Amino acid sequence: MSEGAVVGADGQARCPWGLSTPEYVEYHDGEWGQPVRDTVGLYERLTLEAFQSGLSWLTILRKRPAFRAAFADFDPAVVAGYGPDDVERLLGDAGIVRNRRKIEATIVNAQAVLDLGTPLGELVWAHQPPAAARPRTTADVPAKTPASIALAKALRAAGFVFIGPTTAYALMQACGLVDDHLAACWVPRAPTD
Repeated sequence: MSEGAVVGADGQARCPWGLSTPEYVEYHDGEWGQPVRDTVGLYERLTLEAFQSGLSWLTILRKRPAFRAAFADFDPAVVAGYGPDDVERLLGDAGIVRNRRKIEATIVNAQAVLDLGTPLGELVWAHQPPAAARPRTTADVPAKTPASIALAKALRAAGFVFIGPTTAYALMQACGLVDDHLAACWVPRAPTD
């Protein structure tokens, strides 16, 4: 279904998905699309986008505090040291999504972050496409782009797993590399420099 921005009870026009729950309003208004360049922030978003695969983003948002506790506030140096006992512990943690492949990917990706020759932010932001007009409707928002295909390929070449073009595009949206707030949405365009 193709939808344009919707006016909420507060009189502000938002992307339609940003109105369904208080968690979505908060995330949409204050975080989604804002530039994230630091290693921990990018590693967290990359991890959460991977865990979201096949699930509702709302499920991940509601479990975010538990994910942060389970994965040492997404400190790659700590998570890279997780072993089989940690995997089993995490599989028993009802606060997170208990998926062995995603948990193991989180650990592998922490090591990949540590093994990078450059900061994660440099690798990710090197794939920022030129600024474009905001989409008018949800139908105008792609699931993947040439830039997200290139980002996924670069991350996989650097040792990251459980990352494809769609997850890479969601990461680009979440971290401000692209601005997919709808044209009529009240959230101002974030500076990316």
